[in-house]
Amino acid sequence: MTRTVRIYQPAKTAMQSGRGNTRQWVLEFEPAQAQRNDALMGWVGRGETTNQVRLRFPTKAEALAHAKRQGWAVQVQDPPVRRHRIKAYADNFAYTKVS
Repeated sequence: MTRTVRIYQPAKTAMQSGRGNTRQWVLEFEPAQAQRNDALMGWVGRGETTNQVRLRFPTKAEALAHAKRQGWAVQVQDPPVRRHRIKAYADNFAYTKVS
């Protein structure tokens, strides 16, 4: 059975304004089975430990090469293109400002 992995660049969290920890590429496994409830404790789990594994790579090429060496099927999610809107502080007080 071939495992499927997902390679992506994580998005920044809502709690930060910078792009810290978003430049690396992450490789994580797609779930092979549905989650199930543990009858005794009430926890939710899959019975496999691969959902806890996250590998980080500095480049997308290194992540793809690692997945290829392991023989895993790869699903790559490229990050969306960021558009920078250049704004000046004075624009907040412009007469032609649209509210």
